[in-house]
Amino acid sequence: MNNFTYFEALDAFKNAIREAGGTPPDYIQDDGQLHRYRAEGDSAGSKNCAYVYHGNGHPAGYFEDFKRGIKITWKMEGNHTKLSEADRAKIADANLKRQKEFELKQQKAAEKARSMFRNLKPAISHPYLTKKKIQSHNTRTCNDALVIPIYAPSGELVNLQFIDKDSNKRFLTGGKKKGCFSFVGKLTSTILICEGYATGASLHENYEHWVVVAMDAGNLEPVAREIKKLYPNNQIVICGDNDASGIGQLKAKAAAMAVFGTVLIPEQTDMDWNDVLTMEGF
Repeated sequence: MNNFTYFEALDAFKNAIREAGGTPPDYIQDDGQLHRYRAEGDSAGSKNCAYVYHGNGHPAGYFEDFKRGIKITWKMEGNHTKLSEADRAKIADANLKRQKEFELKQQKAAEKARSMFRNLKPAISHPYLTKKKIQSHNTRTCNDALVIPIYAPSGELVNLQFIDKDSNKRFLTGGKKKGCFSFVGKLTSTILICEGYATGASLHENYEHWVVVAMDAGNLEPVAREIKKLYPNNQIVICGDNDASGIGQLKAKAAAMAVFGTVLIPEQTDMDWNDVLTMEGF
């Protein structure tokens, strides 16, 4: 078998993505975690591609382009040459550079979010509000989009979500999202945490509790942990979605367990609490 270096394996994974018809990211994180990203040519804010990469020992990876229907699993054949001290230093430098670039993008997105949101008018009406049968609360409008503010646990505005008349959603490019959230209402002894803004608005309008909106299922646990730090004596209830895939239920239960909270899931498949609470006769 041929010997290969750490960097040759990384290049081979990128080439495998290209050969399958996909576009690899400029930088691949070697941490065994799922990373989503925007491919060149896709609309701003979209993250249609995903990968997982293990580079040490026996390099292997997974790539999927959801928009184009491309999916591959990959592994490197041959013998892995042990990393030299120079290689380790090179990887550490690359990771540090990437982290600084990542933080700079988040900082610029936060500055843009604050500047934009400050100058937007409060939402009075919007097709999404009408469709979801919710009030506007702390939303604003930008051209034809409904704008949802997203805050860091510190209270700083760091990102915005835009929802168009067809319910398509996007965030500011580079904006921070993990552990960050929007909210509806004022603090109450019981705090409800959910995925989407419409769900949060419906929950608040029906039960009057403070509702924290995590923006997606994967962010439920990070947000729940941050809220627990901020309000350790408050009761936390995770109001998850009943997804046909099971993802919403799984993530909601994990979030509840992480903060010793409780979880509520709609009985009907493929429904969230906005669906349930706006049903005729509920």
